[in-house]
Amino acid sequence: MKYVWIALAAGGLLSGCSADSEVAKTPMEKPQSTASSVVLNTQAQAQAPVAKKVPYEMTAHGVTRTDNYYWMRDDSRTDEAILGHLEKENDYVETVLAPLKETREKLYEELVARIEKDDSTVPAFSNGYWYYTSFSGENEYPIYLRKPSLDAQPEVLLNANVMSEGHEYFSIGDYEVSTNNNLIAYSVDTLSRRIYTINIKNLKTGEMLADELEGTSGQVVWANDNQHLFYVKKDPQTLLGYQVYRHKLGSQQSEDVLMYEETDPTFYTFIGKSKDHEDIYIYHSNTDKKGVTLIDANEPTSGTNVFLPLQDGQEYSVEKLGNAYFVLTNIDAKNFKVMKAPADATDDVSKWEEVVAHRPDVFVQDIEVMNNHLVVKEKENGMLRLVVHNLTTGEQKVLPTQDPIYGAFFTGNTQIDTNKLRLYYSSLTTPASIIDVNLDTFETEVMKQTKVSETFSSADYASERVMIEARDGTEVPVSLVYRKSQFKKDGTNPLYQYAYGSYGATIDPTFRSSWISLLDRGFVVAIAHIRGGQMMGREWYEDGKMDNKVNTFTDFIDVTKGLVAKNYADESRVFAMGGSAGGLLMGAIVNMEPELYRGVSAHVPFVDVVTTMSDASIPLTTGEYTEWGNPANKAEFEYMLSYSPYDQVEAKAYPNMLVTTGLHDSQVQYFEPMKWVAKLREMKTDDNLLLFKTDMEAGHGGASGRFKRFESTALEYAFVLHLAGVSL
Repeated sequence: MKYVWIALAAGGLLSGCSADSEVAKTPMEKPQSTASSVVLNTQAQAQAPVAKKVPYEMTAHGVTRTDNYYWMRDDSRTDEAILGHLEKENDYVETVLAPLKETREKLYEELVARIEKDDSTVPAFSNGYWYYTSFSGENEYPIYLRKPSLDAQPEVLLNANVMSEGHEYFSIGDYEVSTNNNLIAYSVDTLSRRIYTINIKNLKTGEMLADELEGTSGQVVWANDNQHLFYVKKDPQTLLGYQVYRHKLGSQQSEDVLMYEETDPTFYTFIGKSKDHEDIYIYHSNTDKKGVTLIDANEPTSGTNVFLPLQDGQEYSVEKLGNAYFVLTNIDAKNFKVMKAPADATDDVSKWEEVVAHRPDVFVQDIEVMNNHLVVKEKENGMLRLVVHNLTTGEQKVLPTQDPIYGAFFTGNTQIDTNKLRLYYSSLTTPASIIDVNLDTFETEVMKQTKVSETFSSADYASERVMIEARDGTEVPVSLVYRKSQFKKDGTNPLYQYAYGSYGATIDPTFRSSWISLLDRGFVVAIAHIRGGQMMGREWYEDGKMDNKVNTFTDFIDVTKGLVAKNYADESRVFAMGGSAGGLLMGAIVNMEPELYRGVSAHVPFVDVVTTMSDASIPLTTGEYTEWGNPANKAEFEYMLSYSPYDQVEAKAYPNMLVTTGLHDSQVQYFEPMKWVAKLREMKTDDNLLLFKTDMEAGHGGASGRFKRFESTALEYAFVLHLAGVSL
């Protein structure tokens, strides 16, 4: 329920990053104090909103917990007392930070100046057309376009700027063009609950079809007959996508045919289509099991075919090539391997052929398949490499890269019959780049690199990887970036430390344009690749989930201590940030060792672990039992209770804290951070800042516009810079 935050917290700010403003080019004098010259409204600080207490008892396994703020939950989001309290908290933020108004405005202008006003994505070819999106001027949203050749005039498919008029929030979840290129099906969310309505437009006439499919996950896939399409229906209460339907154009949604229903509430359900357009995929996924069911795209009214029955602990994904499938799997391979399954024996592993063997010290993360090439994304000791396997000659070669630590993923590879691979590539000092690689010659072409500013130079910044020993002797990798002219390894630089640490999500060391606002003011920024992610392989994930979850928290704390000990950071100016499941991390560390941090930013934080995981009616809860545990089991209940941030709040001093949420958040419900802040206010013994900001229009990913989303970043950075004693 929490992992989708990664797109914003870890990489979402890369999108369209550009700038016309200058970045700082001269070293700034290190501040001597731990407070900026701006004085906050201390009188207002003493008048923080105080929430009423209404005791609510919950008993499980002989343990009774009293929650004084359970009343803050309102699934309808209409309760005037709750909305009024959230507004008071928002007003409190603005009152206390009123002296930083100019700082926030300057930071916002600085952040959005790095967004190129007129920008477009690199066109990707599919079924006779080149598809891309374009931004212009002050528009918040993209225009979706296509053209039959690169030099042709574009055809507007969707203009999100027009479509968003009258909506505070607007998001196009997915769009797919029919096989005959005449129809477009697209999904829209105007509430930020990630429940989408699918509409269909005739691209020849511009007319909207009467078909309207409500309550969907947003994904849509066309069958090859141009008459049927497939979508995933969501449960309106749990928000789990669990039913795959087939819809026939011209019919009512009530007449749609149920193709698959997921009865196991621990699974998420997605759909897709093979590159050759022959198969429609139904993906089944929980944290321990993953698999695929097939539908013949040429015979959409036929039934489904399970690729390989799911078994406990087994995961696989497939890429179709001719009459076979390349399978990325952990069957008898903890860190995954690649096999090849004949189309007529996908359910018989004994007939599969090994292509890339399992290696205990190499984590195979992803694959891309073309007619003559298999490209494998793998990590050894946490270091990424891309290995090209020539399927004809059997030769293998590692793609050379310019940075020692970097992030890369496959993108826009829609064709089977090609020797070109398209990559997203970035490092902590290299802005996001789209690169085409000739897999025969290994010649590369940079199709686009995100523009930062006229004066930005990667050479002004340095990145490095260090290993920090955790308390149990485990070496934890950390990626660091800083501005060369601002950094001295003498323990005087402020530190901004970020991590996620859940769901096996790997936070690669990639470029964030927003971080320049910190780097140019003397900050060292660190990504702690803590257990719970998969930076060091599958075992790294398993050592940070379920009854090993506390390793995630202690790793983060030990990284902080290690960076201070190695003189990368001023121990009095250490700041921590995490969102969603990373917000759980923030809640845990401030309970465990609050004195380490000058300030903590917790965005959309998952902090009420036991209560949420005990209530299957809360969206996405049941899909997370294999990540956190099921409180119905006594041992799992007790372990979660031992670290749940909300339950572990106690009377003591906490660091300065900024907590943010969205009223319509679909992943972490607004009432979790709301309750947490109320309890912290009641219990904490210090006079430090505790600020709680709710976006009353947005959800888990924040505001939907490309500029507006930076308002929350400017708020956070003003908070951090003030506490670090850095003035603009």
